[in-house]
Amino acid sequence: MHEDKRKTTIKDWAIDDRPREKMLLKGTSVLSNAELIAILIRSGNNSESAVELSRKILQTANNNLIELSKQSVEQLTKIKGVGEAKALSIKAALELGHRRRLSETSVKSTIISSKQSFEIIHPILSDLQYEQFWALLLNNANKLIKTVMISDGGTTASVVDPKKLFRLAIENNATAMILAHNHPSGQLRPSTSDSEITKKLVEGGQLLGIRVLDHLIVSSEKYISFADEGLMPF
Repeated sequence: MHEDKRKTTIKDWAIDDRPREKMLLKGTSVLSNAELIAILIRSGNNSESAVELSRKILQTANNNLIELSKQSVEQLTKIKGVGEAKALSIKAALELGHRRRLSETSVKSTIISSKQSFEIIHPILSDLQYEQFWALLLNNANKLIKTVMISDGGTTASVVDPKKLFRLAIENNATAMILAHNHPSGQLRPSTSDSEITKKLVEGGQLLGIRVLDHLIVSSEKYISFADEGLMPF
């Protein structure tokens, strides 16, 4: 008697174990990351179900959604069974999650700690593979007015234009600001250029009556605060 070598598909599973049915019955929170991705990609390949393929996709990013979001469509399509349509679905879903986090931090809040600053800027900077320089513009009560991007750099450094920064601050009636940029390498120690640009912007702000309160360097999960470390050149 020949062994039946047909692959087991999601349709062969118990209803409670099928991702779509499971989500309808129990909600999204009970689904694993692999099951959520399986709903996005809808099908597997010749030898794997959608959930099994989704687990393989996650493994390429060390089971880390932040790392997965950094993968390009080209990288994703190198995985057997992941075509352009599946890759685009994954990228679109992760971008929506990113935008949701941005929306959650858009509510104006009073900044009283570096942790609060980090929580606002982290969703913007955490996934990037190149440096960006941002500023949190504040009013007299240290209430957030707006977050603005000052420069969009390459893989190692951002070029900051003080004229652009202070023009944006004046246009938005800001009286204080917090600087932030990311280090894609994950190395949080400030470079010499980080310290120099901080000093230059603090001095420029003093001339204009705009306080530069802090400068954060952000990685995918952590940060360092110049103010907390006593590195602000007051």
